[in-house]
Amino acid sequence: MTNTDQRKRPLIFGEVLFDIFPDGSEVLGGAPFNLAWHLHAYGQAPLLVSRVGNDALGRSIRASMQSREMDTRGLQMDSAHPTGVVRIELENDEPRFHILPDQAYDFIDATALPPGGASPLLYHGTLALRNAVSRRSLETLKGDMAAVFLDVNLRDPWWERSLVLELLRDARWIKLNEAELEALAPAGEDQDIRAQALRESSGAEVLFVTRGGKGALAVTASGQVATVEPGPAISVVDTVGAGDAFASVLVLGLLRDWELETILERAQAFASAIVGIRGATTSDEAFYEPFLKRWSLA
Repeated sequence: MTNTDQRKRPLIFGEVLFDIFPDGSEVLGGAPFNLAWHLHAYGQAPLLVSRVGNDALGRSIRASMQSREMDTRGLQMDSAHPTGVVRIELENDEPRFHILPDQAYDFIDATALPPGGASPLLYHGTLALRNAVSRRSLETLKGDMAAVFLDVNLRDPWWERSLVLELLRDARWIKLNEAELEALAPAGEDQDIRAQALRESSGAEVLFVTRGGKGALAVTASGQVATVEPGPAISVVDTVGAGDAFASVLVLGLLRDWELETILERAQAFASAIVGIRGATTSDEAFYEPFLKRWSLA
């Protein structure tokens, strides 16, 4: 484990699962896991709080984390429910997700949470909160924490608008994509105005919107609007995990107090690199080296 200042150590809550592709290949994933994996590669020593089945897939997840010297104290083992699985279909390079019910990550146990401690940021998504058991555990972790990063991931039929809007009001930072903005923001035609209206109604400090091939934008409580566009000639293998890669650098930048424009530019650069590989993560440490050097993290 890196010698990261523990005051800078983020807490990551939510699902860890396997993405099953049409060719039968199995790729370890889940937005919170993907983000924790990337943050670990960037030297942030995240603590992932999740739950996997006491089965072959679950044990392989623990082994994968241990092989990378990631902290596994927050990874619960479940003998009653299986390790999460998502079946992915690709249509025009865009993923479609078939998410199974009653997976281990739906039952993250509040009585088995790792010991608490000071953390500058709590990250969570929305998928693992479809079940009341995991929702109670998240509320336990939130406690008095003001610095919550909400990564919206709406997956039909596993979300309720009223619950997501409630979660938005607890978040200091929010990240979502264009379709999610369309589903949650007040009506209107101008995307910037709708994003600002959603940010204002939630009370968030910053709201980030990823826009696929058009890049991303951010709106702030001070009225600032910042945008970023992808670089030219991006080679796309698949887009699974691009949003998670983007979010990981948002969190990294917030932890390291980068300027907003710098955060967006670096998040876009990393997401553009991720779409050039199969799956949302990689065990190849060389993949991260250019970013570590360019961002003075090495």
